[in-house]
Amino acid sequence: MNERVVVVTGGHGVLGRAVVEAALSRGLKVALIDHASGEAAPDGALEIAGVDLTDAAAAQSAMTQVIDRFGRIDAVLNIAGGFVWQKTDDDTPAWDRMFALNLTTALNASRAALPHLKGSADGRIVNVGSAAALKAGAGMGAYAASKSAVHSLTQALAEELKSTSVTVNAVLPSIIDTPANRADMPDANPATWVAPADLAQVILFLASPDSRAMTGALVPVTGRV
Repeated sequence: MNERVVVVTGGHGVLGRAVVEAALSRGLKVALIDHASGEAAPDGALEIAGVDLTDAAAAQSAMTQVIDRFGRIDAVLNIAGGFVWQKTDDDTPAWDRMFALNLTTALNASRAALPHLKGSADGRIVNVGSAAALKAGAGMGAYAASKSAVHSLTQALAEELKSTSVTVNAVLPSIIDTPANRADMPDANPATWVAPADLAQVILFLASPDSRAMTGALVPVTGRV
């Protein structure tokens, strides 16, 4: 796989960093795209910082930078996203924010990369959905709805690309073991959650040539939750 070029959006987040590091350890060429700037990227990764992936033109510009550096894109791993807990009767703008962070970023990155992915022998798009979107709880409406939209985007795009080499799949984690989740749920047992490094391995399998028989799959990665 060491000739393959993977693009990781949200690469400075906890899961994004785990995916970047795991990809580099496999010898992949990695481009890290993130809205954040000023953070040190892992050695060997191309960092493209300060990118607002909710802007289609910004996503296009970022992918052009990847092509300028590596000459190809084989996989796009849409890790960028966010979470807000908010009840539906709250009138602050969580719904718009959740759809922008979770759906629009994945849509724009995928669209910008597709012409290049179609030129790969094994083009891959991997999205991050959520097991919480399968049955939303109280306060989870905006987040779950946006992740459900990611699931539908994954399935629709997979159907549209069946005549090409490109596959589109999504992972559906439960609770990811992050510092923020530990702070928000201090009485929970994080040993039952999904470690970012473990989720990264599933994502990289879906990004590999070995997953060519899978497309449109929504893969649960739920740990022991």
